[in-house]
Amino acid sequence: MSRGPIRRWRERGGRTVRLVLPFDDIMEFALALLSVRPAELEALGWTFADRKRLLDHFLAAGKVAQGTAPDLLPRLPVELAIPQRDVERLQRFARRELPKAASNAAMLDRVLAALDVASHRGRVPRD
Repeated sequence: MSRGPIRRWRERGGRTVRLVLPFDDIMEFALALLSVRPAELEALGWTFADRKRLLDHFLAAGKVAQGTAPDLLPRLPVELAIPQRDVERLQRFARRELPKAASNAAMLDRVLAALDVASHRGRVPRD
């Protein structure tokens, strides 16, 4: 029996959310994801495959910056496309683990704000 298109869509994560952050913020966030030890991954409820999938989104966003002049790179706005289901995971990570690894409090504020906006985009207001 084949899977229907809606089921495949849900398995892939559903709707894609787009976050726009400076290149430096995206790379620092990705480095923080890489630095998570296996015990911390388990505490987050993640597997290595989950982390790899999330890092693949960051890598795809970073490829957009190729060919940009190095002096323009730090503030270059880069769009990060993430499945809606991963937004909550990244929020949990950003609140719990990112402050330990972040070297810049302003970066942490920008990332949390972008994730908060993205998490509300997926919700349909109820009457």
